[in-house]
Amino acid sequence: MGMWILEPKSMEHVPGTTKYFDDPERPQVAGAESAGLKCDTSGPVPIILVPQPSDDPNDPLNWPLWKRDLILLILSIVSIFATCLGPILAANTLTLSLFFSLKFTKIALLTGYFLLGVGLAGILYIPSARIWGKRHLFLWGTLLIVVASAWGGASRSYRSLLWSRIWQGIGTAPFEALVNASVGDMYFVHERGKRMALTNLAVFGGAFFTPILVGKITHTIGWWWTFYFVAMFAGVCLPLVFFFVPETAYRRDSRLNTDMASNEDVSMHLNSNEIKTVIHTTTPGTTTETETVYITSAEPPGANTPLASWSQRLAIFNGRKTDESFFKLFLRPFPLFAHPAILWACLIQGTMIGWTVFIGIILAAIFLGPPLFWDEVNTGYAYTGAFIGAIIGFLIVGILADWSARYMTRKNNGIYEPEFRIVLVIPQLIFGCAGLYLFGVTSATLTHYSWVLPVFAFGLEVGGMVIGAVASSLYIVDAHRDLAIEAFTCMLIFKNFFCFGLTWSAYEWLVHGGVFKTFMWISSIQIVICLLSIPMYVFGKRNRAYFHKHDILKLTGLH
Repeated sequence: MGMWILEPKSMEHVPGTTKYFDDPERPQVAGAESAGLKCDTSGPVPIILVPQPSDDPNDPLNWPLWKRDLILLILSIVSIFATCLGPILAANTLTLSLFFSLKFTKIALLTGYFLLGVGLAGILYIPSARIWGKRHLFLWGTLLIVVASAWGGASRSYRSLLWSRIWQGIGTAPFEALVNASVGDMYFVHERGKRMALTNLAVFGGAFFTPILVGKITHTIGWWWTFYFVAMFAGVCLPLVFFFVPETAYRRDSRLNTDMASNEDVSMHLNSNEIKTVIHTTTPGTTTETETVYITSAEPPGANTPLASWSQRLAIFNGRKTDESFFKLFLRPFPLFAHPAILWACLIQGTMIGWTVFIGIILAAIFLGPPLFWDEVNTGYAYTGAFIGAIIGFLIVGILADWSARYMTRKNNGIYEPEFRIVLVIPQLIFGCAGLYLFGVTSATLTHYSWVLPVFAFGLEVGGMVIGAVASSLYIVDAHRDLAIEAFTCMLIFKNFFCFGLTWSAYEWLVHGGVFKTFMWISSIQIVICLLSIPMYVFGKRNRAYFHKHDILKLTGLH
């Protein structure tokens, strides 16, 4: 048992567990089994590249780092404009209530149906991404955001605005569902931490800057201009996505997926001339026997593949990524809700995002009423704490994500376990739960506490939310990369349907339970959810081994 992670009893190697360092001067870290694997030698200690890149120049793992980072930057920027549509009405609750002569709950449902659109569209987008890649969905999503946002700005009836919000959600879905999965397409394990933090900041944190601007825009030139601005900025991004974001999905030779291999394929080594496979066999009551097989006639995966031309790279489709049927892929996410790791990730990420949406919905009601009587401008400024919290959360997780993984790997004799990512839930527990408790106490009695305290508490909660989102995403990508797209679909479905339910009942909870009692329950529930990370950390490796042997998708006929 290394680092308090229980070893499985029946498997010699578990998918996700990898040898992180490769240093010929350190035989205790790199023995014969790791010789010949490609390494990153840019640092003081060479790091084995996981997964192993092919010799194909079109393999995203072989692209220059600046190109991969440029692609991720463009996707992150578009993600900001896409996800800002979620809370774009947060500061305008009273304004829209008066404009349409409707109750607050009806206005809250404009956000709820946006989230419903994201969740429903994500279910269809994921099999499409599995079969044809992600590029066509990023292009479609950006185009739809432009059109639906312009529609929202032109709407002068509640019904029209409601439908535009649903289509805005449909356009946002590719960025919520697939940007994090693109990190797994383009980066090695040791490169993912900071990039995953960036994408989660864009997807989740960038949205909190929106209400700060929206309140002022609404007060100055009208609420409809908030949608027009999104349409214009997304329109500028559309050619960037078309020309500079090629397909990142790659039909990789299964032998290269060293992070997803087990037993006989874990120790396969590739060089320019041969494939060497080290096969371990163990029988009860006997010692381990090792058989080394050389296949000298085989070419390395991707060898002699020409570089795609510029026009080929601009193609919306560049071939199927899998031979599986759309219907099977459509159904695949649903049984995975029974997978403990994926259910854990849904809870860690989805509930905190849900509480964030919940606070955003009721914030206007709390600050617009007595004793503050704020207008939409000041209510929008109340999101300053949330935006700062998102930035700080991004900085914390950006620093800790890769550093903690490397530190724990060194302590574990050079063996990396995906469960090392779960320790990032600790700052989520500290900041996120403290923020929820503090918000409940201070916002319930604004006559006794300054408005600064609930704003500060909102920032703590959002910081914890960003950290938890990164932790769960990293764990899924590292531990179950073969299921990453389906897992992110589960997280998308859970998060958006959970948030939709909260928008439906938020004001009723406040009326019947009050702010203080409601948030005491919410905070306590979140603590219990965070504490589920302890058994997930301890038993995570056994869980990986069990579900590798007992594949849910195979058992349900969906593999």
